[in-house]
Amino acid sequence: MKWLHVINPDETDYAYLSDTFAFHPLDIEDCRSVNQRPKIDEYDDYYFLILHFPYFDKSNRFIRVKEVKIFWGNDYIVTIGRSHWVVKNLFAQTKEIMQKCKSNTASKEEEELIRKMSSSSDALLYNLLGKLMVETYTLTLRIGSEVDSINYDIFTKKPQKVLEHLSVTRKNIISLNTTFKPQIRVFHKFESGGIKGYAEDMEDYWGNILDQYQKMFDLIEDYGELIEGLSKTFDSLQTNKTNEIMKVLTFLSTIMLPLTVVSSIYGMNVSLPGAESRYAFAGIMIVMVIIAIAFLIYFKRRRWL
Repeated sequence: MKWLHVINPDETDYAYLSDTFAFHPLDIEDCRSVNQRPKIDEYDDYYFLILHFPYFDKSNRFIRVKEVKIFWGNDYIVTIGRSHWVVKNLFAQTKEIMQKCKSNTASKEEEELIRKMSSSSDALLYNLLGKLMVETYTLTLRIGSEVDSINYDIFTKKPQKVLEHLSVTRKNIISLNTTFKPQIRVFHKFESGGIKGYAEDMEDYWGNILDQYQKMFDLIEDYGELIEGLSKTFDSLQTNKTNEIMKVLTFLSTIMLPLTVVSSIYGMNVSLPGAESRYAFAGIMIVMVIIAIAFLIYFKRRRWL
């Protein structure tokens, strides 16, 4: 069994792969390019897989997607390009354990892991996909925690923070949904027997991979529905709050309008009835207070307050 992990390949690497394994030129061309759709190409002596797996960016807020490109043969696995960090870590870990095995310093668990992974290329690929599934599931659960947090914050925190949190989480859910959906058909090929593989006892294992992936896809769809519901709830709350503010301002404007008319009339530099009286100011104030109270009583009776 061989596992080759080629990071940042150049033309020399592509030439080596073409000469050593006789990979199809179109597959080599796919390795040169990025933003390929998930797929699995079947040939007489190997399979070529392009899979997408999510991860958080350096700011730990937005989800990005890494392409995992795998050549899968009878006695080898070749991972190539800027793969997901899980692939890099598993390769480094496997290499370290193999060195321990050569020096007889490996533990029984490490020896058993190497034995399983080296039993067939199918087993190695299964372990690789399993690690990616675990990391993706952890990321999916984190998105679920974000949705639960929004569900609580929507009634307690400031609207600006909730809106930002809501927008980021919705964007991440959309990214996960567009990542998972095209790959369902790829993993269905494993479970349905469309992809035979090279080991005879792997059917149940491929079904387990599909079950995990289907579970995550269902979770993301549920989170998408929840975030849409929370978004509508948030919009309704903000609309209601705006309506309440406009209601109060309208009441104040309505009450102040007649008072403004009265004060404007008696603010003019002309002779008005009672303007010369010593009780004019007090009388005007009493009239204005009566008008304001009358409006308040009217609003109460109409149940506008």
